Amino acid sequence: MSSVLFTPVSVGPLTLSNRIIVSPMCQYSAEQGSATAWHAVHLGQLAQSGAGLLLLEATAVEDIGRITPGCLGLYSDANEAALGRALDSVRLAGNIPLGVQLSHAGRKASSARPWQGGALLDAAHGGWPTVAPSALPHADGETPPAALDRAGLLRIREAFVQAALRAQRLGLQAIELHVAHGYLLHQFLSPLSNTRDDAYGGSAQGRMRYPLEVFDAVRQAVDPGIAVGVRLSATDWVDGGLDLELTLPFTLELARRGCAWFDVSSGGVSPRQKIAVGPGYQVHLAQAVREATGVPTMAVGLITEPQQAEDIVASGRADMVALARAMLWNPRWPWHAAAALGAGLDVPAPYWRAAPRGAQDVFLNARVAQR
Repeated sequence: MSSVLFTPVSVGPLTLSNRIIVSPMCQYSAEQGSATAWHAVHLGQLAQSGAGLLLLEATAVEDIGRITPGCLGLYSDANEAALGRALDSVRLAGNIPLGVQLSHAGRKASSARPWQGGALLDAAHGGWPTVAPSALPHADGETPPAALDRAGLLRIREAFVQAALRAQRLGLQAIELHVAHGYLLHQFLSPLSNTRDDAYGGSAQGRMRYPLEVFDAVRQAVDPGIAVGVRLSATDWVDGGLDLELTLPFTLELARRGCAWFDVSSGGVSPRQKIAVGPGYQVHLAQAVREATGVPTMAVGLITEPQQAEDIVASGRADMVALARAMLWNPRWPWHAAAALGAGLDVPAPYWRAAPRGAQDVFLNARVAQR
């Protein structure tokens, strides 16, 4: 049996050994934006998964851009040093390529951790003032954010650049800009959250201007050997919001600028969204972006079974599958997928004896070493 899922794929200058991506997953376990021992353990087990790429969780480019007080950041020397220590441990666990998702939460910042309710926090409970394209709250009854002025736009764009340079110094091989799930760059794109009347609002071209400026600044700042991709919400699932008709011109502009991949998700900008959730419910969005741009795409969202993932990439609907909750539930998901699909992958030597009878050939490096 020949598995497409376990064949190499290139994203810009980076070649991955297979098409399984560990999706960014917020852990809400940082201290003042700095990684802790939790991150070393969490990322270490995922580094042993055998996936083609491990993307670190949404990482804020400035302190007020954190989703919660526990969110990871890369905006200070202390953040950089702490993440470096965690990554030193992760690299001992496996040789998986590592990337980071850079983000600014905008009006969705200053929120409680999900297991604490997720509501917007006021100053008395550790919150801070938020910013956005327009002074529109995310949900009814919330304190409106401050609309960003020109100085604020320049500050945040430079914050993305500096975070990207920190990522480069840490030896990360890929950077994903978060333009999804209702966070700041998505807020600029969506007509539901951007009602500006200057050059950064109004028409679709105006609304995409700032995310494109941020992408250009990051792409120009880091070395050509670092792959830079984008996570998108291809539709808001709200009448009058983003849909594929509005999203595809944006992806074409990014493709022209050298975007290495599109990680295609959806929703998050409005509580009014109505999503028909089911297995692979966003794959058609990844397929549309792939067909329009020719850029490799990652499909994400309720992809849980090996054959399901194989069918997605083998049929050409997406080039890769990005797994989040499935990987939290089963950090060895790629091992089991390789066994189910008759493929092989590399794993750390201390685990070579782990395969049950009949599945030993899954571990390619063990197979070679034992010859």
